[in-house]
Amino acid sequence: QVQLVESGGGLVQAGGSLSLSCAASGRTFSGYAMGWFRQAPGKEREFVATISRGGTYTYYADSVKGRFTISRDNAKNTVYLQMNSLKPEDTAVYYCAAGALKRPTMTGDYWGPGTQVTVSS
Repeated sequence: QVQLVESGGGLVQAGGSLSLSCAASGRTFSGYAMGWFRQAPGKEREFVATISRGGTYTYYADSVKGRFTISRDNAKNTVYLQMNSLKPEDTAVYYCAAGALKRPTMTGDYWGPGTQVTVSS
């Protein structure tokens, strides 16, 4: 079992930045690919970004490429999502996931409860 807890969500104006964190506990963090997904009201959950177990490989949805950066610190059992140049359409609940890479996305073996990101225009 892996327990995931996201933090760092909030309200920001369009063009602003937010940094999300996801702290993991339980089984070996470095044994899992990690990723971020999001779900806007009335829409299905969608892939945002993934990172390989060692952090060497990263993948992004076209909608966030060049604006978001995923990273991880295996010593701290934490994965991050730096979000810049935010747009109102980025408004969603953001979920952290642990699993296996299925490039560019991944399996969602474990999920966090989510954190709300709201971008005002």
